[in-house]
Amino acid sequence: MNIDEITEFLGALDGVLILRPGPGDGTPEIAWGDKFFYYAPDGEIPANTQPFATVVTKNYPDDERSRLDRSGVFRVNIQVGTELFTTWTGRAPRDPEPTDTDPSVTDTVIAHPVYGKLGWLAVVAPGPRTTETIRELLRVAYDRACSRTRRRTESR
Repeated sequence: MNIDEITEFLGALDGVLILRPGPGDGTPEIAWGDKFFYYAPDGEIPANTQPFATVVTKNYPDDERSRLDRSGVFRVNIQVGTELFTTWTGRAPRDPEPTDTDPSVTDTVIAHPVYGKLGWLAVVAPGPRTTETIRELLRVAYDRACSRTRRRTESR
Protein backbone atom coordinates (compact mmCIF):
# COMPACT_ATOMS: atom_id res chain seq x y z
CA MET A 1 0.00 0.00 0.00
CA ASN A 2 1.56 3.28 -1.05
CA ILE A 3 0.87 6.88 -0.04
CA ASP A 4 -1.40 7.51 -3.03
CA GLU A 5 -3.52 4.44 -2.23
CA ILE A 6 -3.91 5.56 1.40
CA THR A 7 -4.82 9.07 0.26
CA GLU A 8 -7.32 7.78 -2.29
CA PHE A 9 -8.93 5.43 0.25
CA LEU A 10 -9.37 8.18 2.86
CA GLY A 11 -10.27 10.85 0.32
CA ALA A 12 -13.24 8.74 -0.81
CA LEU A 13 -14.80 8.90 2.67
CA ASP A 14 -17.37 11.62 3.34
CA GLY A 15 -16.07 14.70 5.10
CA VAL A 16 -12.37 13.88 5.00
CA LEU A 17 -10.10 16.89 4.66
CA ILE A 18 -6.56 16.14 3.54
CA LEU A 19 -3.90 18.62 4.53
CA ARG A 20 -0.91 18.42 2.17
CA PRO A 21 1.75 20.84 3.47
CA GLY A 22 4.09 22.25 0.84
CA PRO A 23 6.19 25.25 -0.15
CA GLY A 24 4.40 28.56 -0.01
CA ASP A 25 1.44 27.53 2.14
CA GLY A 26 2.82 28.76 5.45
CA THR A 27 3.41 25.33 6.93
CA PRO A 28 6.74 24.38 8.51
CA GLU A 29 9.18 22.91 5.99
CA ILE A 30 9.55 19.75 8.07
CA ALA A 31 5.91 18.87 7.25
CA TRP A 32 6.23 19.30 3.49
CA GLY A 33 5.40 16.08 1.69
CA ASP A 34 3.49 14.59 4.61
CA LYS A 35 -0.29 14.21 4.78
CA PHE A 36 -2.74 14.85 7.60
CA PHE A 37 -6.28 13.47 7.50
CA TYR A 38 -9.11 15.16 9.41
CA TYR A 39 -12.80 14.58 9.60
CA ALA A 40 -14.04 18.02 8.59
CA PRO A 41 -17.44 17.96 6.87
CA ASP A 42 -17.35 21.77 6.57
CA GLY A 43 -14.00 21.66 4.76
CA GLU A 44 -12.17 23.60 7.49
CA ILE A 45 -9.40 22.21 9.68
CA PRO A 46 -11.13 21.60 13.00
CA ALA A 47 -9.99 23.71 15.95
CA ASN A 48 -8.49 21.82 18.87
CA THR A 49 -8.57 18.51 17.02
CA GLN A 50 -5.76 16.29 15.89
CA PRO A 51 -5.92 14.43 12.59
CA PHE A 52 -7.23 10.88 12.85
CA ALA A 53 -4.44 9.62 10.58
CA THR A 54 -1.19 10.89 9.12
CA VAL A 55 1.44 9.82 6.64
CA VAL A 56 4.98 10.93 7.39
CA THR A 57 7.81 10.61 4.92
CA LYS A 58 10.79 11.61 7.02
CA ASN A 59 12.18 11.59 10.52
CA TYR A 60 11.00 14.32 12.86
CA PRO A 61 12.95 15.62 15.85
CA ASP A 62 12.55 13.09 18.70
CA ASP A 63 10.96 10.64 16.24
CA GLU A 64 13.84 9.00 14.38
CA ARG A 65 13.47 5.40 15.56
CA SER A 66 11.33 4.33 12.58
CA ARG A 67 14.28 5.21 10.33
CA LEU A 68 12.17 7.01 7.75
CA ASP A 69 15.39 8.26 6.19
CA ARG A 70 15.60 4.97 4.25
CA SER A 71 14.83 5.32 0.56
CA GLY A 72 11.12 5.07 -0.20
CA VAL A 73 10.12 4.44 3.41
CA PHE A 74 7.16 6.23 5.01
CA ARG A 75 4.93 5.56 8.00
CA VAL A 76 1.15 5.64 8.23
CA ASN A 77 -0.08 6.62 11.71
CA ILE A 78 -3.61 5.84 12.88
CA GLN A 79 -5.46 6.98 16.01
CA VAL A 80 -7.41 3.88 17.05
CA GLY A 81 -8.04 4.42 20.77
CA THR A 82 -7.28 2.35 23.82
CA GLU A 83 -9.25 -0.81 23.08
CA LEU A 84 -7.94 -1.47 19.58
CA PHE A 85 -4.44 -0.37 20.56
CA THR A 86 -4.50 -2.96 23.36
CA THR A 87 -5.82 -5.64 21.02
CA TRP A 88 -2.97 -5.05 18.55
CA THR A 89 -0.10 -4.53 20.98
CA GLY A 90 -1.11 -6.67 23.93
CA ARG A 91 -0.69 -3.77 26.33
CA ALA A 92 -2.51 -0.62 27.33
CA PRO A 93 -1.30 2.59 25.67
CA ARG A 94 0.19 4.00 28.87
CA ASP A 95 1.95 0.77 29.86
CA PRO A 96 5.72 0.83 29.38
CA GLU A 97 6.90 -0.06 25.91
CA PRO A 98 8.78 -3.38 25.81
CA THR A 99 12.53 -2.83 25.55
CA ASP A 100 12.85 -5.19 22.57
CA THR A 101 10.47 -3.15 20.38
CA ASP A 102 11.83 -2.16 16.97
CA PRO A 103 9.80 0.74 15.54
CA SER A 104 11.65 0.46 12.21
CA VAL A 105 10.22 -2.96 11.35
CA THR A 106 8.32 -2.81 8.07
CA ASP A 107 4.88 -4.03 6.99
CA THR A 108 3.90 -4.69 10.61
CA VAL A 109 1.36 -2.99 12.88
CA ILE A 110 3.22 -1.41 15.80
CA ALA A 111 2.59 1.06 18.58
CA HIS A 112 3.43 4.54 17.32
CA PRO A 113 6.94 5.23 18.67
CA VAL A 114 5.93 8.65 20.07
CA TYR A 115 2.11 8.74 20.23
CA GLY A 116 1.46 5.14 21.23
CA LYS A 117 0.64 6.40 24.72
CA LEU A 118 -2.30 8.23 23.14
CA GLY A 119 -3.69 5.15 21.36
CA TRP A 120 -1.94 5.54 18.01
CA LEU A 121 -0.78 2.58 15.91
CA ALA A 122 1.61 2.81 12.97
CA VAL A 123 2.92 0.84 10.02
CA VAL A 124 6.31 1.56 8.48
CA ALA A 125 6.52 0.79 4.75
CA PRO A 126 3.11 -0.89 4.46
CA GLY A 127 3.07 -3.93 2.23
CA PRO A 128 0.95 -6.95 1.41
CA ARG A 129 0.75 -8.21 5.01
CA THR A 130 -0.84 -5.02 6.31
CA THR A 131 -2.84 -3.59 3.41
CA GLU A 132 -6.26 -4.87 4.49
CA THR A 133 -5.49 -4.24 8.16
CA ILE A 134 -4.56 -0.64 7.42
CA ARG A 135 -7.85 -0.12 5.60
CA GLU A 136 -9.74 -1.56 8.58
CA LEU A 137 -7.81 0.55 11.11
CA LEU A 138 -8.24 3.70 9.02
CA ARG A 139 -11.98 3.05 8.83
CA VAL A 140 -12.11 2.69 12.64
CA ALA A 141 -10.14 5.92 13.11
CA TYR A 142 -12.45 7.71 10.66
CA ASP A 143 -15.57 6.42 12.44
CA ARG A 144 -14.15 7.54 15.79
CA ALA A 145 -13.42 11.01 14.39
CA CYS A 146 -16.97 11.25 13.01
CA SER A 147 -18.40 10.26 16.39
CA ARG A 148 -16.29 12.83 18.25
CA THR A 149 -17.44 15.56 15.88
CA ARG A 150 -21.09 14.57 16.27
CA ARG A 151 -20.80 14.58 20.07
CA ARG A 152 -19.19 18.05 20.03
CA THR A 153 -21.84 19.38 17.65
CA GLU A 154 -24.72 17.93 19.68
CA SER A 155 -23.40 19.35 22.95
CA ARG A 156 -23.50 22.94 21.65
